[in-house]
Parts: sequence; structure tokens; C-alpha cells
Amino acid sequence: MTSTHTVLRSDALSLAVAPMGAEMQYLRTAAGDDLLWHGDAAYWTGRAPVLFPIVGRAVDDIVAVGDHTSPMPQHGFARRSVFTLEEQTETMCRHVLSDSVQSRAVYPFKFSLRLTHRLDGATLHVTAVVTNDDTQPMPFGFGFHPAFSWPLPNAQEAAHHVTLSNRGTPDMRALNDGLLRPEPGKGPFIGGNLELAEEMFNHGALVFPNGSDALRYGPKSGPSLAFEFHNLPDLALWHPTGAPFLCIEPWHGTASYIGDGPQISGRPNSIILPPQGSVEFGYSVTINNKGSADQLTD
Repeated sequence: MTSTHTVLRSDALSLAVAPMGAEMQYLRTAAGDDLLWHGDAAYWTGRAPVLFPIVGRAVDDIVAVGDHTSPMPQHGFARRSVFTLEEQTETMCRHVLSDSVQSRAVYPFKFSLRLTHRLDGATLHVTAVVTNDDTQPMPFGFGFHPAFSWPLPNAQEAAHHVTLSNRGTPDMRALNDGLLRPEPGKGPFIGGNLELAEEMFNHGALVFPNGSDALRYGPKSGPSLAFEFHNLPDLALWHPTGAPFLCIEPWHGTASYIGDGPQISGRPNSIILPPQGSVEFGYSVTINNKGSADQLTD
């Protein structure tokens, strides 16, 4: 842990955020239990990257805005960009990423992306605000990609579930080399509940273009994490084979469909932000040491 990382503390949690990608480095309980994946390269070097200005892959990893065409890696460039610490208190920090000569070469817009982390007791709040500082409408997608321990601390022997608060059974889109198949498929949720199993991730992430605005992750009873999402209608779950974590990813936008063109504005669920406009996204996660999925309400 370097001195450049920003550390926040509440009575129940501690959190560290790095300037690279404004990415969380750990989320730890007062008892010292780690809730966030630690980035071991044996499985995945990420921990909780921010996805901007695209979510997922583009066909041939090429994107376009009007006549401007350029390569863009999966999930965009924000996660590999250095953010500036703009404000900090004991329980809150705000980092900002603004356009640069390098970013405008691949994404020809003036913009700002502000990412705020805040601790409130046993709850972490993460908020992102994207502002179009340009004179032209700005198309983009946005998402969060946090990885949480699977199994959760003190729940090593119990099967883990993802339970949607709306008790829905959303359709799923299959991935082919990181691109979505256009035809919807039957999803694995039954009455809003999904019991996690290693083999269900053999073909990559599970993508639900219409997920839920809240969910619970953990055993049916005992320690769990309760999530709420704001302006993030798409949901993905991802787990590399054998890895001790599950990514719970709320998005606004997804990977391109197989055969799509490169225009960012044509990507699934893209946002087109008017000049000088701003839009906010966010999620919260609350640590519960007791309780059950049956306590979820619509």
C-alpha cells in the first residue's frame, strides 16, 4: 500500500482507493475481514475498475464517433487512467478524470468523470458523475466492476446465492469472444434466486440486460452483502474458473452485439449526453452479519 492511496474509515469499515482508475484496493470490516478481491494476477489483476466510455468489447476492438474511428480496449480507458484527488474527509473521497490529449485521440470529447466513495457505518456508497464539457452530444456507456469474496468471510461452508429484490427472472444474453449474441436466452434465476455454482461461468460472464435495482449476495442465511443500484439497469455476474471472488457488475450499456458496427451511439443501451449535460450513476453495498434472503422486499 503506497502513501498515494486514499484511506477512509467508519466505525464498521475501512477502504483504500488508488489514483489509478480511482479503483478500490481493499474494503475491510472492523474485524479485519477482507470483502474485496485483492488483485492476484493468477486470476485477475483488477479489483473494482470503472468502465468508461464503453462497457465490454467492441467488434474488432474498434469504436467510432461520427467519422472518428480508433481502437479501444474492452471496458474503455478510464480504468487505466490516473484520477486526481479532488476532495477528502475521514469517510469520503472524490477523484476526477478529465479529458487529455491522449484521451481525445481515441475519444474526441471534452469530459469529466467524478467518482465519489463514501462510508456510512456498514454501508459503502459509490457515485459517478459524467459531464459533457464539449459542444457536441457525447455517446458513452458506463459501469462498475467490483469483485467480492466468494465465499464471504465467515461463510466458507455455505452455498452462496444472488437474490434479486424484484424476484424477477431476467433473460440472459450469451457471450461469444466477449460480444453478445443478439438472441435472448432463458436466464438461470428462479423466482429471483440464483444459487451460484462454478460451472455456470464456464462460458464467461452472465449478462442480464434488464437486471434489478437491488440484490442480496451471500448464503441463504448468515453474512451477506445487500446492493442497491442507481441508473444502472444492466447486470453482469463474472467469475474466472477457480477464483475466490464474484464480480457483481451494474452497468448502463453492454458489450456490442455480434455483427454490430463501431459507432458508440449504436451500442446497446448507450447514453447520448447533450453538451454541458451531466448524468449520475451509483451503487451502495451494506454488510449484514445476520439475516436471510427472505427478508428482501420489492
